[in-house]
Order: sequence, then C-alpha cells, then structure tokens
Amino acid sequence: MQRLAARNVSIVALAAAILSVGAAAPPSAPAGAAPVKAPVKAPAKAPPTTPAKSPVAVGHGGAVSSVDKDASAAGIEVLRNGGNAVDAAVATAAALGVTEPYSAGIGGGGYFVYYDAGSRSVHTIDGRETAPGSADATLFQEDGKPIPFAEGMTSGLGVGTPGTPATWERALDSWGSTSLRKLLKPAERLAKDGFTVDATFRSQTASNQARFADFPASAKLFLPGGELPVTGSVFKNPDLARTYAELGRHGTDALYEGELARDIVRTVRTPPVDPDATRKVRPGDLTTADLAAYRTKRLTPTKVSYRGLDVYGMPPSSSGGTSVGEALNILERTDLSRASQQAYLHRFIEASRIAFADRGRWLGDPAFESVPTKGLLSQRFADSRECLIKDDVALKSPLAPGDPSNPVPCATGGTAAPTTFEGENTTHLTTADKWGNVVAYTLTIESTGGSGITVPGRGFLLNNELTDFSFAPANPAVHDPNLPGPGKRPRSSISPTIVLDDRDKPLLALGSPGGATIITTVLQTLTGHLDRGLPLVDAIAAPRASQRNSATTELEPGLYDSPVRAQLEALGHAFTRNPEIGATTGVQRLPDGRWLAAAEKDRRGGGSAMVVRPHPTTRP
Repeated sequence: MQRLAARNVSIVALAAAILSVGAAAPPSAPAGAAPVKAPVKAPAKAPPTTPAKSPVAVGHGGAVSSVDKDASAAGIEVLRNGGNAVDAAVATAAALGVTEPYSAGIGGGGYFVYYDAGSRSVHTIDGRETAPGSADATLFQEDGKPIPFAEGMTSGLGVGTPGTPATWERALDSWGSTSLRKLLKPAERLAKDGFTVDATFRSQTASNQARFADFPASAKLFLPGGELPVTGSVFKNPDLARTYAELGRHGTDALYEGELARDIVRTVRTPPVDPDATRKVRPGDLTTADLAAYRTKRLTPTKVSYRGLDVYGMPPSSSGGTSVGEALNILERTDLSRASQQAYLHRFIEASRIAFADRGRWLGDPAFESVPTKGLLSQRFADSRECLIKDDVALKSPLAPGDPSNPVPCATGGTAAPTTFEGENTTHLTTADKWGNVVAYTLTIESTGGSGITVPGRGFLLNNELTDFSFAPANPAVHDPNLPGPGKRPRSSISPTIVLDDRDKPLLALGSPGGATIITTVLQTLTGHLDRGLPLVDAIAAPRASQRNSATTELEPGLYDSPVRAQLEALGHAFTRNPEIGATTGVQRLPDGRWLAAAEKDRRGGGSAMVVRPHPTTRP
C-alpha cells in the first residue's frame, strides 16, 4: 500500500506541475548579497546562441538540470549527439567550471551518484579533496588555538588535492561512452567565446572583490581593469579554455603529474599575493607527491526504504547519505501527508536536529574513523531517536548523540557538541538519458570563490575544502571525528540522491549546494514531493527551514514572515532569518516514460532545466 500511495502522490504531483509551470524568473542577485552599484557603461552584446532559462522542462530523449543555462545546454548537446547521462554530467560540470567558477571547477572536488539502467543498480564515486600528507590535527591551529576561519579560507593552508578531474575520468572509464576530449569541447568553447554576465555572477564577484584584488591572477581574470564585470557583458576565460584543451589532449594525468600539477603546488606553497596587500595569507604544504597519490573511491551507496521507495545517497566521507537517511527513517512513522503545516515543519525540524547530533559524533573519513554507517541507517536506531520528539514541545540544542551500537529508546549516547561551521557554496547537476541512466552530481570548491587564489595562467580557482575540517574539537569532552589528518578527506554534507520505485527504476534524482544546509534542503524537497504532494519544481521552490543541532533554526523569508513561525515558537522553537538556502536541481521519470527536469524558480537567479526533445506541457 505504501508503494501505491507513493506512486499516486507522484502522479498527482505531475499533474499539478504541468498546471503550475510558468516563465522563468529573470536573473537576480541572491537575497542578502552586498549592494552592487549599477553599471555606468552599456553592456556588450550577449552571445547569440545563449539558450533560454526555464525552471522546468518535460520531454523525451534525456534531461539536464543545473543552475546555469549554458551548462545545461552543454549537457543537452552531448545527449543529442548520442552521449549518455554520465557523458552529459561531465560536460555540464566542465561548463559550470566556466560559468560558475566561484562554486565549482577543476580546482575542487565532489560526489557522483549514478544509476545504471542495465543492471538497475546505484553506484557512487567519492571525489572529495584530501589533506596533504603532512597534515595533522593541528593544521588550523597556532599556539594551541584555532586560527580565524577567514584566514584559513583565504590561504594555501585550506587547499586540498583537487578531486574533480579524477572523478570525471573514473566516471567515464566506468560508465561513459564518449572521450573526455570531446566532452570538454563545449566548455572549452564557452570559455573561449564567453558567456553573458548575470546579476548573480556580478554580485558574487562583488562579495569577493577585496579578496580577488589581493591576488594578481584572480584580479586579472575576475576584475578586468580593476572593475567588476558588467551585467550583460560577455565574460571570457581564455586561460581556462587552454587548460581544458590540455586536459583533453593529455588526460587528467596532466593535472596530477604534469606541469599543471607543478603550477598548482607552486601556487599553494607560495601564494602569489599582491606586494601591496595587507592580508595575511598562509602558505600550504601540498606537494606534487600528494597530487600524484590522489585516488577517487568507488563506494557502496547508502540506502533506506521510505514510503516503499528506495532512497540512495552518498556514503562517508560525506555525511549526506547517512544524515538524510536517518532523518527519513525518523519521519517514516509520521503521516506527513495529513499533518498540518505546523506539525509537518515541527517534525521535519526535530528529525534534522537529531540527525545532526548523531552526524557530529560519528561522521568522518572512514579511512581514519570507525563510522557506524549501518547502525546510523537502521530503522531500529531511528525509532530509538524518534521517541525523543514530542508534539507539544521542541527539543533543545545542542542535543546529545545517540549510540547506534546500543539503540535504547529515548536514550542518548554521550555529551552534546555543537555543529561546526561549513561553507555554503557548491553546485549540483542532474542528468538522465534515453536509456534510463541517471546521474546526481554535486561538485564544489567550498566557499564562494574558494580560496580566492587563481592558479596563474590556468584560469581556475583553488578550493578551500580543508576548512571543512574542525579547526579544533567542537567540544573537548567529545571525540571529534572530523579533525585533519594526513591524506584525510574532510567531512562533507553533500547529498546527491537517487530514488527508485518498486521495480528498481528511477523515480527522481536531486541534490543541492549549501554547505551543511544541503542535508536539510534535500530532506525537505524529498518530503515536500513524496509526502506533501508538491510537484517537484514546487517542492524545490518551497520556502526552506534548516536546523543543524543549533540553538536556532534558519528560515527563509517565506516561512519567517508567515503565521507558522509564531505557531512553532509557541512550541519552543527559535528562529533566525536566512535570505536564501540552497539551489536544488532534479530530474523525475514520469509514468509515461518522459523526463521532467526541475530547478530553482528564483534562488541564484533561477536554474535551468532542459530536455532533449521537449513535449507540450499542456497534458499529463
């Protein structure tokens, strides 16, 4: 019955989606961004081939959804030329490295989840960055105290060995059908010919202006003539075009063992800072040996059953799959479809709070820590934690963790520790092909603009992923599994997710950027669609809440300014306002075999959903 109910919800949601689709919102700066002065000169003419942007598309032949229209178009081009979902994901990701350089690129890493239609099975690639071999638990400490986060972020110290190029190679070797050289061509062309600057790109540049100005290579690329790029102008990156061409000719070994590797190491160990800059920029200790030793990991995905569907996610070193899975298991016992908005949000917030309490105690790189993945995902453990939730009063944070090895109802397994800070910028893409293969891929360089340091002559920013480590234990009385170590992967919240139906066929795939808010964003989108009956595009657009075992829950304006806030405050919840949380993209397999691609309507200026052969959306 649960399987049938879930399927019926999906069909109802589809019909509503078709009726609710409208024109995409025009690009706009993210809410809360620093004010940007209006340009004083006329923008250059936009490239004539710039595709239209829409948050939803329905049709046949495959689908791509990303935050950017040029990137989605690159993936669609590959699908139209006979490529599969993996090929399209790589092409889309490479294009995002051009148009979304502050969120992703070959200087970063990510997590790749793939559904293989032939075997009806899900696979993952851990392409997370790694710490240098010299790193230890005091990497971000001086005189026994943590350094300021901002000083760790804008430094060589925070740069990990990039994993993105190796992820592309591993995915293509395992499941691709097209050469990397061909797949890089759309992005290479985009970098050479340029893309149209929108308000979001300009605003993100403005928020990094002071950092970029301190690094000559970053200033030359992103602040031409010392000025912000003008909205509507064409932004070109010929250095990145040449770098992509080099990777196409020589493969990704060029980044891990060639001259490009030496350029990266030189930049990390001796950051090229403007002589007049007053910023303290610490060097890192990355070596060519660290790059040469880097390997991705093929891992078994996490899996939980929810409403008769199978939900697959990313295992550790990401905490996404276990945290989303645990929260879903906690919510399984509540009929969210019939709950009021207040009751639904109360349960969602409390399940998130509990999952983050357990995440903080147990999640780290499994090569260094004993991570009880199976226990965290067991329904027995979830039930022992669910009984903490009361309908008439909110839990208090920081909440103590439970013990998956001894799941005693309503008991806790240790001392509470607060959730450490995690940067909030990343990007996510989803692809599907005509054969039924699906990819959910989240890639990142960590903070908006990463480290702020561009590799001279190479056209890409280096990550600051190592700042995802705890700089010091969150609570000295509690073991922290996320302290730095040699070659260790920092804990991530990245949560690319694929949901299969009772025939082991894909129902939907999705993911989001947003640092630790990724987990709550994916969880809320899943429950909004599967439980609340929202069409996928509306579940993505719904105003968000994010509770991460902290004293307050973050609310977007649509919830913060609504009557439901007072109703939840009456239960003891406390809230802070967050202008924007996440930027989800997803694809959905419709009952008639068509694909529905969905993206944000407004966040980050709206996303871009495309299909190979659009179908009229006036009928289910």
